[in-house]
Amino acid sequence: MNPAVSVVVPTHRRADLLAHCLSALLAQNLDAGYEILVVDDALDEATRRLVTDLSRRAGPQNRCLRYLPNAGRSGPAASRNVGWRSARAPIVAFTDDDCVPQPGWLREGLAAFRDGVSAAAGHIVVPLGERPTDYERNAAGLSGAVFVTANCFCRRAALEQVGGFDERYEVAWREDSDLQFAIEQRGLTIARAGQAVVVHPVRPGTWGISLHQQRKSMFNALLYKKFPDRYRRQIQAAPPLRYYAILGTLALSLCLVRRGGRAAVAPLLLWAALTGQFCASRLRGTSRSPSHLAEMIVTSIAMPPLTIYWRLRGALKYRVVFF
Repeated sequence: MNPAVSVVVPTHRRADLLAHCLSALLAQNLDAGYEILVVDDALDEATRRLVTDLSRRAGPQNRCLRYLPNAGRSGPAASRNVGWRSARAPIVAFTDDDCVPQPGWLREGLAAFRDGVSAAAGHIVVPLGERPTDYERNAAGLSGAVFVTANCFCRRAALEQVGGFDERYEVAWREDSDLQFAIEQRGLTIARAGQAVVVHPVRPGTWGISLHQQRKSMFNALLYKKFPDRYRRQIQAAPPLRYYAILGTLALSLCLVRRGGRAAVAPLLLWAALTGQFCASRLRGTSRSPSHLAEMIVTSIAMPPLTIYWRLRGALKYRVVFF
């Protein structure tokens, strides 16, 4: 088989989610041949067994399912590099193991590759309830993203030209923007493929998950170092001044309290007001359950200093002036 498109799916110990994704990929209504490459950087036996079993039952001869172990550097960026470098098609599609591509996904994605197009970005649907949590609402931001690896297509030649994904992005964060900026910087064209739809359900989050996610802020520094102008135009126009204001008033009040002066009252009240506004903005339009309310209060207090810590740690790690 000479596939028209190769689909790369990185995974890490999520065989249950992967099964839904692969079922959707095997049901694509594409007449041309295609292959699906599952790249496993956990070397998980359950994942290997799932892919092997599905491969035997793949059905039509124009569909091929392969399992690829990633024994090198871990992370989704590294796994995607393993996948596209093993691909046999001139166009490579990327999605994630927790996504459900719709039946026409590959057909519509390939249709976007007119003359001069090097990559294409599809549309992501994130189903939400009437009153989502703050975490769920943030996850739904994927639906408005310009270019994300949950739903994108690239010519293999373009991937070779830019060197693929930067494997320093160790988690699923900013590696897709990095690829987008690298493609654009070389004057290559990225098209929209709005009818190429992937559904991305929001996985349940643990209590306080927003605090665990702040580590991702470290990788903003890497993206900024490589593409400062594009970062400011498309990601974040200015540093998070609200966070710095909250952290600054808290530090000032603590310093004055140690001196035993009443002067600490004013900055402490200002810190409380800024933190309250931040918490209220996160609660707007979200769940009002007691557990969620408590989570928003606690995490709104902890998040600004934690975010700044990871941003500055990223600045030190990647040796860039980044605030």
